[in-house]
Amino acid sequence: MFKKLFGKEEKIDHEVLVSPMTGEVVDVTEVPDPTFSEKMMGDGIAFKPTDGEVVAPIGGEIVNLFPTKHAIGIKSKAGVEYLIHIGLDTVMLDGEGFTAHVSQGDKVNVGDKLITVDLDFVAEKAKTITPLVITSDVGSIEKDINKSVVKGETEVLTVHL
Repeated sequence: MFKKLFGKEEKIDHEVLVSPMTGEVVDVTEVPDPTFSEKMMGDGIAFKPTDGEVVAPIGGEIVNLFPTKHAIGIKSKAGVEYLIHIGLDTVMLDGEGFTAHVSQGDKVNVGDKLITVDLDFVAEKAKTITPLVITSDVGSIEKDINKSVVKGETEVLTVHL
């Protein structure tokens, strides 16, 4: 509306992400893998899922869908890139137990179904804890952790640009 009146775009100074999975949200430092717990890929949070459906935590574009379907990258409308890494050691499953519902280049809205994972199958062969990390430089983040969350609904992360 302001753009039409004054010819200016509204400046986005933060984005809010909702949970991509149903379960419990914890700090990324609790992930039993130093790549994530030591924030080598970026800061973030992680999910202990109780449901195998993964949805978009923010609107944007799918910029990376790994061939093994165990990880997906989303670039938000503000240009921030996020990585959802479904489980640990899941790359070795070579896509078994995962079904992708999107492709690289697709535009998604909050809550759109991204990937379905057979949690029981993954739990037998790997770990189901799922990190969500910010792989872009940002100003600061606020985490709302250590609680039960519902995919596509519960706000879990505020990213200040």
